[in-house]
Amino acid sequence: MDQWQREHIETVVLTTTSESAVAARAHDAIIQSSWRRCVHQYGLDPARMQEARILPQIRLREHQQRIDDFTRIARHGLETLYGQVGGMGYVVLLTDADGVTVDYLGDANSDAALRRAGLYLGAEWSENGAGTCAVGTALATGQALTVHQSDHFDATHIPLTCTAAPLFDSCGRLNAILDISALSSPQAKYSQMLALQLVRMYANQIEDAYFLRRHRQDWMLKLSPAPEFLDVNPEYLIALDADGRISGHNRRAQQMLMAECGGEAMAQSLLDMRFEAFFDARPEDLGRFVYSRPSEQRVVRLTHSGKRLYLSVMPPVLRLHPRMQDSVSPPPLPAELAALCGGDAALQQQLQRAARLIDSPINLLINGETGSGKEFLAKALHRASSRRNGPFIAVNCAAIPETLIESELFGHLPNSFSGAGSRPRRGLIEEANGGTLFLDEIGDMPRELQSRLLRVLSEGEVLAIGASRPVRVDVRVISATHHPLDQLISNGRFREDLYYRLNGARFVLPPLRERDDLDWLVQKLLAVPEGVPSFTISEAARERLHRHRWPGNLRELRNALEYARAVCSHGHIEADDLPEGLGETAEEVASAAFAASAASAVSDPAAHPADAPEPHTLPPEGMLLMQYLRASGWNLSAVARQIGISRMTLYRRMARYGIQSPNRSDTGTGEGTSERTGDLPR
Repeated sequence: MDQWQREHIETVVLTTTSESAVAARAHDAIIQSSWRRCVHQYGLDPARMQEARILPQIRLREHQQRIDDFTRIARHGLETLYGQVGGMGYVVLLTDADGVTVDYLGDANSDAALRRAGLYLGAEWSENGAGTCAVGTALATGQALTVHQSDHFDATHIPLTCTAAPLFDSCGRLNAILDISALSSPQAKYSQMLALQLVRMYANQIEDAYFLRRHRQDWMLKLSPAPEFLDVNPEYLIALDADGRISGHNRRAQQMLMAECGGEAMAQSLLDMRFEAFFDARPEDLGRFVYSRPSEQRVVRLTHSGKRLYLSVMPPVLRLHPRMQDSVSPPPLPAELAALCGGDAALQQQLQRAARLIDSPINLLINGETGSGKEFLAKALHRASSRRNGPFIAVNCAAIPETLIESELFGHLPNSFSGAGSRPRRGLIEEANGGTLFLDEIGDMPRELQSRLLRVLSEGEVLAIGASRPVRVDVRVISATHHPLDQLISNGRFREDLYYRLNGARFVLPPLRERDDLDWLVQKLLAVPEGVPSFTISEAARERLHRHRWPGNLRELRNALEYARAVCSHGHIEADDLPEGLGETAEEVASAAFAASAASAVSDPAAHPADAPEPHTLPPEGMLLMQYLRASGWNLSAVARQIGISRMTLYRRMARYGIQSPNRSDTGTGEGTSERTGDLPR
């Protein structure tokens, strides 16, 4: 145990056993209260030094499935947020209401360190388990906060800085936590102020997106104190049922309505209350608040406070009876499938065939290159089917070791083989009961297991290792592979009878280089939530994307655009913002190398304007970088170490955002002149 860890433990003990102002003054009231809960309510020992708790895969899947709909909607917000902060060394975590990380975005190069620290998929961050931490304390208090370094209860977590905000559902229940965390950061807690604002902003956007999706069949009320922002970024969202009663609200609307009712005592009774109990209008008057009228004319007042608000009303989306739809036009492509294609004729044809087999009992086989979207199609078929409320279990047959794949798929009884353990375990096939089993890379399944899978498909039964009686299962099997299975059959590596069981219908996904909807895919992947500045892309960058061969298909395209979003300036992607070498000709590669060499030869900051940009003129990544530099006293070596990049990379980022050190003559940092002043190397 290090000296600084011992000092931290002493501070926690002193704070939780006395009212010492000296011990507590470095930590705000919410942190002190959490420490006391950890000791007096949860019985945690501040002297313990425990490793991160990562749940096993089966337990993690249980947590993921409980909020699968919410996670799918939140995913885009997580990706956009990571695009803003990933370059600064942050990871993005989404946890459920138990504090279990159900979605995660981070730097793959730091996987080992992030997993050790618990900044990883499956990590459990409840306050009663991990002590004071951003996720657990946000769950305990319902507040957005930063838990920075020595704010943590457990001394193991002292190096971390974590910022979290709660996510509420449309009934006011705490549903999840959005968190960004880093392995290291500046000492000063105020360096995380922008991180806190970003997490709050994206938490609001994710909440609102989930609200809008959930209440499409209700009357939707959007309210704002300013008419200019009413149709762009409304602050309050309220849903009404057909009788004019409140059926849902976002968190800000809940707080506003509770204040109108006189406090939190009314929180549980907001739902089912009538619209006119809060506003000087009746449900039958809502027609005059539709979009056809100018926003400044759509005024409504709160009944008790008289506060003036501007209101927009969206009527419910009506669903026609299936027979009525058939009489008007052929059934359209289900939304889940339509979202996969932007007009490519070959893919559209495959999706039209798939739509006719959504609820068919036959098994499906998907062929396509790696990264071409096979799992996306399988998930879309599941979500569009009558099994949508059942589990979707994905199994990568190439990723599970041969020694484990049998027990993973079929389960086992206690002590049925060496290492089996003393408890029974359900296999993934049984986990998929009532839903869909997706067997990815089925061509890599060991041949000796193929006969057992054939029995499952033919008999609808699964027999666990060590069991004498099979268990009935009801699963829809969708398989996928990039291998030509007919060649594997001729080579004796794949059973022909299993192939015909799996191949009830076969779909072939075109590789990205052959698709005609690349521009649509680019716009889809660059899309951001309403109210967030959008990204644009130059023609030169677009030409490079079209020139590239995309051996990694959709996965490679997503990674390239995430990289470009993270490094571009002011939300505009130029050709140079794309990953190195992507779609470049030989002449462009040579030109870029010459430009980089020339730039390093003339990088004296005296040649640049002396005035650094104002923080509010910078994009979020630039603002975070400025905060790190200021918090460290412009010690460039320290900042480079804190965010895990080289000094040359730091110099390039400073040059990109026009950031220059104001301390060029400062000699108090103990480093060489170019380090003290922030000068670029000459």
